[in-house]
Amino acid sequence: TLLFFLFPGTDVGVSGGSASKESAAGTPITAQPSLLTTPEPWHLLVTQTPAKEKAKEGETVVLNCHLNSPQRPSLTDLMVKWYKEDEKGQMDLLQNNVTVLPNNSRVFMSGDLSQGDVSLVILNVTTSDHGIYFCEVTLPDGKVVTGDGTKLRIRRALGLFGIEESIGTIIGVVAAGIGGVVVLIIVLTPQLRRCILCMRQGSRQ
Repeated sequence: TLLFFLFPGTDVGVSGGSASKESAAGTPITAQPSLLTTPEPWHLLVTQTPAKEKAKEGETVVLNCHLNSPQRPSLTDLMVKWYKEDEKGQMDLLQNNVTVLPNNSRVFMSGDLSQGDVSLVILNVTTSDHGIYFCEVTLPDGKVVTGDGTKLRIRRALGLFGIEESIGTIIGVVAAGIGGVVVLIIVLTPQLRRCILCMRQGSRQ
C-alpha cells in the first residue's frame, strides 16, 4: 500500500501494459490475401502455309506464317526466328525479328507482328535457297513453339529451248529413261536370239 502511494504512476503503467497485452492476445490476427497471381500460360498456334512451295530463279517468294493466341490479344512481345534446313545442315536466317544473314537484304520478315503475321520474304531466289524453312517463336515465359515447316524448291533454266525444270525432275527423267532402255534390252534379247538362229538355219538349207 505504501508503494502504491509513493509510485502511483508505476502501478498504473504496469496494469495498463498488462491490459494492452491481454487485449492484443485476445484479438485474432487475420492474414491478408496475397495480391500476386500466377500468370496464365501462353497457348500459341504457329501455322505455316503452304507445306510445299515452288519458285523459279529470280522470283520473289513469300513463306506464310501466322500466330494465333486467343488468350493474348497483343503479340508484340514475341521473338520470331526463321531458319532453313537442307543437306548442309541448319542455317539461321532471322533472329529476334531481325535478319542475321550478313550483307543479305534479300531475306526479311513482312507482315504485322501485332496481328500475328510473321511471314518471310525472299527476293530474287536462287537454287541455293532450296530447303525446308521453319518459323520458330519464343514466348515471354521462355517456351518455344515451331511451325511444321515449308519445303521450297527452286526451278532453274537449262538454256536449252527454254526448258525449265528442277534438279529433282531432271534426275527423275534421266533415271526413267535409263530404266526404259534396260527393260527393252531384257525383253528384246530372247527375240533377237531366235531371229539369229532362224537366219542361220535358213542359210544352211
